[in-house]
Amino acid sequence: MIRKRLIPWVLSGFVLVPEMAIASVDFDIKGLDDALKDNVSIYIDAIPESERRLNFRLQARVADETKKALQALGYYSPVIGFKVEDKTSDTDATIVLNIDPGKPVLISEVDIQIDGDATKDDAFTKLLETAPKKGDILDQGKYDSLKSAIQSLAIRRGYFDADYTLSRLEVAPGLYEAFIRLHFSSGMRFHFGNVYYHNSQINEDRLSSMLTFKEGQPYLVSDLGAFNQALANTGWFSSVLVEAGLDDLRQDRVPISVSLEPAPRNQFETGIGYSTDVGPRVKIGWKKPWFNSRGHSLNTDLYVSKPKQTLESTYKIPLEDVQREYYQVQVGVENIDNNDTKSLELTSSVSRHWKYDTGWQRSLYLRWLYSDYTQASVSDISNLILPGINFLRVRSRGGAMPYWGDKQSITFEMADPIWGADINLYRVIGQTTWIRSLNNNNRFIFRANGGGVFTDEFERVPPSLRFFAGGDNSIRGYSYESISPKDSDGKLEGGSYLATGSLEYNYRVTGNWWAALFTDAGDAWTSGTPEWNTSVGVGVRWESPVGPISLDVAHGFENTDDNFMIHFSLGPEL
Repeated sequence: MIRKRLIPWVLSGFVLVPEMAIASVDFDIKGLDDALKDNVSIYIDAIPESERRLNFRLQARVADETKKALQALGYYSPVIGFKVEDKTSDTDATIVLNIDPGKPVLISEVDIQIDGDATKDDAFTKLLETAPKKGDILDQGKYDSLKSAIQSLAIRRGYFDADYTLSRLEVAPGLYEAFIRLHFSSGMRFHFGNVYYHNSQINEDRLSSMLTFKEGQPYLVSDLGAFNQALANTGWFSSVLVEAGLDDLRQDRVPISVSLEPAPRNQFETGIGYSTDVGPRVKIGWKKPWFNSRGHSLNTDLYVSKPKQTLESTYKIPLEDVQREYYQVQVGVENIDNNDTKSLELTSSVSRHWKYDTGWQRSLYLRWLYSDYTQASVSDISNLILPGINFLRVRSRGGAMPYWGDKQSITFEMADPIWGADINLYRVIGQTTWIRSLNNNNRFIFRANGGGVFTDEFERVPPSLRFFAGGDNSIRGYSYESISPKDSDGKLEGGSYLATGSLEYNYRVTGNWWAALFTDAGDAWTSGTPEWNTSVGVGVRWESPVGPISLDVAHGFENTDDNFMIHFSLGPEL
């Protein structure tokens, strides 16, 4: 048997081999640090599989790509060794590249000059602090990035006539020296001009109250973005485009064009859910995002399940600061027939709302609550006037099923015969939810709720102001609002206090599908210490386009009625 032998040829430090065909060739790079090795890999990995044949053409291509990769990082005199190893067939081989990068090219001179109004702009001063320094190893990527960053900064800050008068990177490989020369003329800085609105159904004074800039202020593209977002957040428009009129510059002013498309006057939303404790439930929302040219809006929600039916309408009136301040007027009716609770409630309220830069919202309200109820063995009619205050903050990142977020809410309210209430009471409710993720596949959810109602006439407190626990938004594994103190006949009375908590772990199984493992605990009680009711369960989450859809199976350890409960829901987690 005659075995053919490969005889390598060496030419200028590069090893050549006779031509042979191979369908797939891998590369093993040696002799470089991580940064140089990674850059060489990027260049040679771009060589198509169809061109990877062990011939002179491949060798020349690899040498050329390697040199380009090293030159980009300041190495212009590499020595490249090329040999074949582990060739098992015509379609399986490894090319080993032994590379000595050589002496690096150092920056000998940095000549950066900026003239025009930008010489007085601190943003340019700060940017130039990141420029390559004399004595640094040449990195062409950093040079290109600086060149682009200067031009981009000029556009973002209103230097629309800016341009380079000189931009050059000079390299003397034989001297191992490089020279950076950037001469940039910014010209004058433009300022905001008049704002022109197109196709708006809302009065312009309402829109202008949200402006994040004033006429005559120096131009900043970030201010346009903030104004664009503010208009979009109102819900009045289906599309918003705020842009500078660069084709219509006047002296030092740039006009601003705002193109708007009104949102549909009527919008509908639906939500469905199911659990073994409540049965099927449906929520239908009707929204008029703009009721008139002043930007008023109207929301009406209908909720229907076997134990509870609710109809509520909310009318929102934006004030001068449209984004931050508004009034709300609400009216509603609720019918409950669940466990040992039967009630018909009418409610109305007027509230004043403030939003702050910290993300917190504050609202002051006055609500009237009329309740005709039977709770356990007690029937009564209650008429209450409840002033109150609420603090709320919601933060979220990651869309409908966030990877990070939290929610805090606390409400204080009271009633007193002085202003016409039937009884005297004080009530506080608090809620917190936290969502955190370790990475793209692991997330945790923690929830805690608590509250208390303080009065000397608890038997006259309507059911909606008492506390019950149990259900998919409380303690899974127990029937809806089935946990509370009981009277002598074993009927649920509702509690004066509430404390519940939940810890849940989600793991991404594949794509938008997640598995869940959770435990819940809590109680509603009136006197003494709570008797904790606990549960564990597993579930499935689907990250749908409209929000997470959840299916849970839970077991309550203190639940003697059912071994397992099934909960199905669609809706936000915060």
